[in-house]
Amino acid sequence: MSHEAAVIVGAGPIGLACAISAKRRGIDPLVIDAGALANSIVRYPINMTFFTTPERLEIGNHPLVCAGPKATREEALKYYRGVARAEGLRVRPYTKLIDKNMVETRLGRESISYDKLVLATGYFDHPNRLGIPGEDQPHVHHYFDEAHRSSGLDVVVIGGKNSAVEAALQLFRAGARTTIVYRGASWPKSVKYWLRPDLENRIKAGEIAARLGAQVKAITPREVRLENESIAADRVYALIGFHPDLELFGRLGIEYDRASGRPEINPDTLETSVPGVYVAGSVTAGTKISEIFIENGRFDGEKIFGSVAERARAQDVYRGMRRETGE
Repeated sequence: MSHEAAVIVGAGPIGLACAISAKRRGIDPLVIDAGALANSIVRYPINMTFFTTPERLEIGNHPLVCAGPKATREEALKYYRGVARAEGLRVRPYTKLIDKNMVETRLGRESISYDKLVLATGYFDHPNRLGIPGEDQPHVHHYFDEAHRSSGLDVVVIGGKNSAVEAALQLFRAGARTTIVYRGASWPKSVKYWLRPDLENRIKAGEIAARLGAQVKAITPREVRLENESIAADRVYALIGFHPDLELFGRLGIEYDRASGRPEINPDTLETSVPGVYVAGSVTAGTKISEIFIENGRFDGEKIFGSVAERARAQDVYRGMRRETGE
């Protein structure tokens, strides 16, 4: 692999936005991703609709046009493919950065060199794990795909935040016998305002079973075992969140806080403790993944590749958006 002026790791919305920022300043970056282009969105549930309005998903001033008020998963994938094509971005999917000067593809390992490295790897490739026996069985999933696959089956959803609650509701409506298991004594306040009453009403009606304050101890081919009971389970969805690739930070020599996972960065330029290595998007927040979204992370490329004035201008745009929406 030839020497590159810039390599951007992660071909999601933030990585693509960073590539656009670079290209518009005369730098032709190479964008690599361990999965497909926009791989995090590929992993979203098949029929998902974004909660965010379309204009806040846009990058490079390319309009996102969708049939309804909010974009669907398919519309977003089509949009980001189109943006990459329109901007002439060099995207190399299924290419994983494994060390500072080494990538891995399906054909083996290759060396890589660059002047500037940007990590826009997100967190969606690294689900949190339960750390219990049986977690790696084929009927246990850490991503929700579609409810139809579970119609007529006993299904256990582990988790209590938005992803788990929404999955439980969809599974019930697809005809699955659904139980949701959450370690907390009550549903988190962060559960979306229209999901909470729906779930509570389904539980009250006996249509979804719930186990609050419960710890999963093991998963067998037929059951999910709690401390004091076993629940029949043909399929299990362990939807307990995600985390950034902290091991990659370590391999690259990036200093980060072991408790929070936050890398040490220059807040103005997003450069890490390793000269020439930058972070963008949710990895800047460590394990606090709820702090950074497409809406604000899409401006990180301006901080990395832009001038002082351009960085300030991008930040003003984001602040203005927050005022408009009352956030």
